[in-house]
Amino acid sequence: MKNKLTLSILIAMVLGIVVGYLVHQNAAPETITAFSKNIKLLGTIFIRLVKTIIAPLVFTTLVVGIAKLGDLKTVGRVGGKAMLWFISASLVSLLVGMVLVNFFKPGSYIDLSQADTAGLKDLMGKTSEFSLQKFIEHVVPSSVFEAMATNEILQIVIFSIFFGVAAANLGEYSKPVIKAFDIIAHIILKIVGYVMNFAPVGVFGTLAAVVADKGLGIFSFYFIYFGYFVMGIACLWIILTSVGYFVLGKKMTSLLKHIADPLLVAFSTTSSEAVFPKLTEELERFGCKNKIVSFILPLGYSFNLDGSMMYMTFASLAIAQAYGIHMPLGEQFTMLLVLMLTSKGIAGVPRASLIIVLATCAMFKIPPEGVALILPIDHFCDMFRTGTNVLGNALATSVVSKWEGELQESTIANS
Repeated sequence: MKNKLTLSILIAMVLGIVVGYLVHQNAAPETITAFSKNIKLLGTIFIRLVKTIIAPLVFTTLVVGIAKLGDLKTVGRVGGKAMLWFISASLVSLLVGMVLVNFFKPGSYIDLSQADTAGLKDLMGKTSEFSLQKFIEHVVPSSVFEAMATNEILQIVIFSIFFGVAAANLGEYSKPVIKAFDIIAHIILKIVGYVMNFAPVGVFGTLAAVVADKGLGIFSFYFIYFGYFVMGIACLWIILTSVGYFVLGKKMTSLLKHIADPLLVAFSTTSSEAVFPKLTEELERFGCKNKIVSFILPLGYSFNLDGSMMYMTFASLAIAQAYGIHMPLGEQFTMLLVLMLTSKGIAGVPRASLIIVLATCAMFKIPPEGVALILPIDHFCDMFRTGTNVLGNALATSVVSKWEGELQESTIANS
């Protein structure tokens, strides 16, 4: 079943690109616009189906995980190890993007005439100038129901931690509630299996829409920019997997096999949220205990988006290069630290990192309209950075499990 799903997604990717290209080459402009808009709905349906189960799954699994950890001291120890990994991985990711863009100067190859101004207008409506007040409001929930309705994972995590710690401290009295949440979490994971059957259809719709609208000729303008970005992603994968082999040993190979399907879905849909439930299931099969996975993985989705972090410095500095703006190293390091702060809690949905890039450019006097320069190629960049986010979070969860002595032999079960 697992291999069948992987094959179906791969076939859907190829068919999506072929159909999109045929439409782009042979249809009239108005037909292409209508086709892209309508076929994209297949991808939208899949993403929305997944998003309906994200909030209840994060809440129930995190509360159960914290309650199973036992006490506040254990929660603090495990959380501290996780944050150590998250901060280190984020800094490395940002530095990889910064070093690469300074060495190869990909921004100097960007064609200023290829800006996607229509896409920029859509992004401009989603961002605002960074301030400490807005950051606090984004992190601390005013209503758990509002946070769940809008899938604000970081806010849900904050509330779940308080709820889980309180439940753990109540001991036997809270056990029926924890048991109920555990059952709900397993029911939701069962739903995941049903939803994942729709993944190939969603992948087909997403890729067909992009290729029909933009065509394959987009790579002729952005081949060098895209190539250097993929090179950066490859460097990041080498670093992450090398650390993984150092900590996990031979188990690292098994981990990569277990997360192959989530990686492929994330890559093809450009949404790390879309694989959160499936990734949870696969990490438990790999050997991570439920209490660790349900605590670390939701935190990772808020604090540990390695691919997105790397792209933020890469894209921001490339835009500056495209406009001929020189940024001293000191200013670049300041930007790196700002991105470390502003990026926490960004949603695992398409183009979330571009919103951070847009705000950062404005803050450092880089023309924010420069984001329109990289929008045409962004979908393909997003595929790689989203897959990297999934790898980073799977690795973080597995490493913390190893550090806690909670990593068991992997189990094989039918999916």
